[in-house]
Amino acid sequence: MNLPIYLYGQPVLRKVAEDISPDYPDLSSLIARMWETMYESDGIGLAAPQIGKSIRLLVIDADVLAEECPECKGFKRCMINAHIQEMGEETCTENEGCLSLPGINEKVSRPYSIQISYMDENFNSHEETLSGFAARVVQHEYDHLEGKLFIDHINSLRKQMIKSKLNKILKGQVRTTYRSIPVGR
Repeated sequence: MNLPIYLYGQPVLRKVAEDISPDYPDLSSLIARMWETMYESDGIGLAAPQIGKSIRLLVIDADVLAEECPECKGFKRCMINAHIQEMGEETCTENEGCLSLPGINEKVSRPYSIQISYMDENFNSHEETLSGFAARVVQHEYDHLEGKLFIDHINSLRKQMIKSKLNKILKGQVRTTYRSIPVGR
């Protein structure tokens, strides 16, 4: 059974997540359930805070975007204890959405390239330089580990324009096609 997605307003989405060790309880089961939840929710990425766990764990499968974004072909990662080491100076603005912010899509400017270090599900170390949409997806999920949401990157005028949508999410007046937990539950 897939895990419920925590929606905007849940305190766990605003906490900086903690690194974990290989002996984290039932880690392989948690990772498998995150993959299942992400796929069943039609997402391309999912971070542990989105399922109520303040740990540095995320899963991404951006292969579905490969036709439009060749850098996403075969881009499937489980990242544990991820830390961005460097961000490129060139930026790119693209539309983003989030399972924790249903019904909201906004243009977000992010660095076009990043260098990131992380452990895979077997705790093997990796360091990668990513660019294009692959870098964007990782930055979006990485933000969740830092207690940030993509709406934190939009200007104040756009925030005002989506305020009623955000309030509906806070009041639990939003429908999702996946299991979710609004504020107060």
